[in-house]
Amino acid sequence: MSSFLADVRGTLHPQPGGRHGPLPPLLVGLTFVTGLVDAFSYLVLGHVFVANMTGNVVFLGFAVLGAPGFSLVASALALAMFWCGALAGGRIGVRFGQHRAHLLTVAVSVQSALLAVSVALAAVSGNPVSNGYRYPLIVAMSLAMGVQNATARKLAVPDLTTTVLTLTITGIAADSPIAGGQGTSAGRRATSVVAMFLGALIGATFVLHVAMVLPLVAALGALVAVGATSHVLGRTDAAWVRP
Repeated sequence: MSSFLADVRGTLHPQPGGRHGPLPPLLVGLTFVTGLVDAFSYLVLGHVFVANMTGNVVFLGFAVLGAPGFSLVASALALAMFWCGALAGGRIGVRFGQHRAHLLTVAVSVQSALLAVSVALAAVSGNPVSNGYRYPLIVAMSLAMGVQNATARKLAVPDLTTTVLTLTITGIAADSPIAGGQGTSAGRRATSVVAMFLGALIGATFVLHVAMVLPLVAALGALVAVGATSHVLGRTDAAWVRP
């Protein structure tokens, strides 16, 4: 238990001079963003995710067979735009990948701009959201999350992918002492799971009980905080900024 808690603490408050510097808590912040935006997309835009592409592939299969409540257009559009966002994120990685702080700052700035567009669209769309706003929201949000996913992949901080938890949860179980492992990185992995859970919980609370635009506002605020922190801490020539 002590090593688990130490791992959690090291993820949220890394020691100075660590290989990944402040990246772990910043990526936990982006994982929280994922929960917020997917709560909005699923609950407001219908059965579609803008970050969890595994879910969209499954939904696409349902939609092909005409299952009620699933949209072929929405699922395919989210997949296509996420791919385009990941492509843009890859190009950003090529351009700024030699300085990880600059990479994260630029990528999050692009993502923030797309989320700002999403906030504006959601604010004027009305409830329920018509297709005239639904599809532009899917486009902007899926692009943003594609950029995020490609950036997290380029930063390559172990167990912090920000959008995919299947392997993270598998690792918690497969590497546990019960399974004969050492429990390596269990605290970091659990932190990632909790961050997405809290994002989804808070996002759903906003949508169902307060105002549907608030998950996107919260996500935008978190992105701005991550980008600003990365920019400030990346000014020094610390070891963590190098790939």
